[in-house]
Amino acid sequence: MKTILVTGGAGFIGSNFVRYIHNNYPRYKIIVLDALTYAGDIDNLPVNLNECNDRSRVKFWYGNVRNGELVDTLVSQSDIVVHFAAETHVTRSIYDNFLFFETDVLGTQTIANAVLKYRSQIERFIHISTSEVYGTARKDWMDEEQPLMPMSPYASAKAGADRLVYSYWATYELPIIIIRPFNNYGPYQHLEKAVSRFITSCILNEPIRIHGDGSAARDYIYVEDTCGAIDSLMHADIKKVKGEVFNVASSVHRSMLSIAQDIIKLMKKDESPITFIGDRPGQVFRHTGDISKIRNVIDWEPKVSWEEGLKKTVKWYKENKKWWEKQLWMRTVPIITKKGKRELH
Repeated sequence: MKTILVTGGAGFIGSNFVRYIHNNYPRYKIIVLDALTYAGDIDNLPVNLNECNDRSRVKFWYGNVRNGELVDTLVSQSDIVVHFAAETHVTRSIYDNFLFFETDVLGTQTIANAVLKYRSQIERFIHISTSEVYGTARKDWMDEEQPLMPMSPYASAKAGADRLVYSYWATYELPIIIIRPFNNYGPYQHLEKAVSRFITSCILNEPIRIHGDGSAARDYIYVEDTCGAIDSLMHADIKKVKGEVFNVASSVHRSMLSIAQDIIKLMKKDESPITFIGDRPGQVFRHTGDISKIRNVIDWEPKVSWEEGLKKTVKWYKENKKWWEKQLWMRTVPIITKKGKRELH
């Protein structure tokens, strides 16, 4: 019997992780803390909160990770903390950057301070960082030693949180593990993200919008594989993983144009046009993750192929139109480019 505190557990990866733990560990209790910003939704959780009671395995707390008193209370009841809570959209960070630093950095500091306070009972603190902290790849595969060169306000905020958490290990030797997932896709992903936006554009028979000429490339991993990696690190020998950083990726990069074409082909929407808009400021032009370290240390590697994951994702969006229809108005974000031009991205 363990109690897992999941911050940001109503968001995309967070809610998938909550479902994963709920389905695979029937003796574990789960505490979810989420501010339910536009990207969080209680419908993402594996239980109906109106039916929850004191004996329920999942307890939900509506609140912000910067609320020190609340965070202290929840950490004091936990054995393991998995920290997802963050603002995560690159484009949105360009016009609303203050919120990103407030949540991603100060929120992480609040969590880390609570873990320090209750260090005698916390078995491990798993911080979910991001591959965006690396910036554009400088070699074929990016390992954990690549210098951090964030290229957007979002990436900078996450880099700050990443190094802040590491400092709590270096200073206090807290049982900290940092995970840098590369691009995730799958069910319950907000329509501001590329794969979910491309899929829903095909469903609605709308053009697919791509930044630049579509040559920017990403390493996509199915969200269930990311949950499996977190699970493995959560249960690994703490001596092997404490104070370490691990990439979680597929080690294959794909251009955004090829991703759009794969989705169009899978959905048999050959008539769906692709439109190209200006490159996003702070664009990362290639990401490919080196997963040698996590493979060697805990013998983890992804199980779901791109083709299989894409089929599962398309099926989910086709069957859950009511879930994503309310997000349609948020698929584009107005930004000001380097040249002072206003564009919808």
